[in-house]
Amino acid sequence: MPSLEQACEYGGSGELSAPRLRSDTPERAGLDPGQLRHLVQEVQNLTLGERPWAAGAVVVVGRGPVIAVEEAAGWAVRYASYDPRADAGVELPPDARVPMTVDTPFDLASLTKLFTSIAAVQQIERGTLGIDARVGAYLPDFRAAAERGITVRALLTHTSGLRPELPLHDCADDTERLAMLRAERPVGAPGTYLYSDLNPLLLQHVLERNTGRTLDVLIHDGITRPLGMTATRFGPCPGAAATEDQRRPWAKADRGMLRGVVHDENAWALGGVAGHAGLFSTGRDLAILCRALLAGGAYGPARILGPDFVELMLTEPGLGFALDQPWFMGELAGRGAAGHTGFTGTSLVLDPATDTFLVLLTNRVHPRRREPDSRPRAAAGTRVARAVRGM
Repeated sequence: MPSLEQACEYGGSGELSAPRLRSDTPERAGLDPGQLRHLVQEVQNLTLGERPWAAGAVVVVGRGPVIAVEEAAGWAVRYASYDPRADAGVELPPDARVPMTVDTPFDLASLTKLFTSIAAVQQIERGTLGIDARVGAYLPDFRAAAERGITVRALLTHTSGLRPELPLHDCADDTERLAMLRAERPVGAPGTYLYSDLNPLLLQHVLERNTGRTLDVLIHDGITRPLGMTATRFGPCPGAAATEDQRRPWAKADRGMLRGVVHDENAWALGGVAGHAGLFSTGRDLAILCRALLAGGAYGPARILGPDFVELMLTEPGLGFALDQPWFMGELAGRGAAGHTGFTGTSLVLDPATDTFLVLLTNRVHPRRREPDSRPRAAAGTRVARAVRGM
C-alpha cells in the first residue's frame, strides 16, 4: 500500500488532499491502449446476440488518478419477462427498451458487503469496536453466536462457521426473522472459511447496536457522503438497470420483473437495507471507492480510513475483500489484488501493486438467473493486467 506521503499531495489550502479521478488517455494512465480496446470490444460482445451473457454492461478501468476506460454496452432494460417454455426472455419493443449508459445505477448485490466491512473497520479504527471482541459482547441476545464465541474478525473473514444463508424471506414478519438469526448456530468449525451472507448480517446488527445508527446512515455518513459518491444508496432506485423476472421455481419469491428494488430475496424481506445486499451504485462511484482505497483511504480532502487500516483490509486474510482470486480477477490475481463479486453480475478488483482498478457492472440476471459463470470477469482482469504489463 502507498504511504500517506505517496497517497496524498498538498492542496491549495495547505491541507493534505488526495488526487481526484480524471478521465484521460490510456497512455496517460500508463496502460496499453490496444489491450483496452480489446477489453471494450469484449465487454460489448457480452451483450450481443439473442442469448447474451448479460443484457447490458458498464466497464471502468483506471490507474492512479486517471480513468482510461468508461464505457457502456447493451441494455439497462431489454426484456418484459422471462418465458420458461422457450427458456428465453420476452423482448420489449425496440422503442420501449432502455439503453445502458455509464451513469446507469446497478443493484450491487454482494458488493454491499464491502461497504459493511468498511463501516466496521471505521469503528475498529476509532476504538469503538474490537476486532477480536466476541459478538456476544455486543449482541448478548444472539445466544447461539455468543455461546460459540464468534468474533468480529470471524464475521469479517467468513470464518464464523455460519451457513451460507437462511430462508428469512419465508418468515412471516421481522420478529420471526430476528428470532431465526438469534438462534442460528454455526455449522462449520470455528476458523474454517465458509462464505456466508449471515456474517455481514450479524455485523450489521453489531454496528447498529454499538453505534445507535442504522447501516444505511453509517454508510452514507462514513463512506459515500465524504467521498462524493452521490449515486450510491440503498433502494429504491427507479432508474437502475433491470434485474430478474423473479419467480419460483428458479427464484425464492414471486415478485415479477425487478427494476430499482433489491434483487436479493432476504435483503428485500429485510426492507432493502441489509449487510449483505441492497446498495445501488454506478461505475464512476465505485471507481471513486477503488481510488480512495488505493490511495490509503483518502480521496480529495476526505479520508474514510487511515492507511494502516486500509492495509489491514487488503492483506491476508482480507477483511471483507477476497484476495488474489483468478476465477474472477484473471491475471490481476497473484500480487495482492483485492475485490468482490455480486450475484446480479457486478464485480470490482483493485490492485495495489500496480495502482490499478477494474469495475465491471452487468445485469446478468436479466431476465433470469443462470448458472454462475465468471469467465468474462476473469478475461477482463487479464486484459487489464496485460495493459499494465504492455506499458
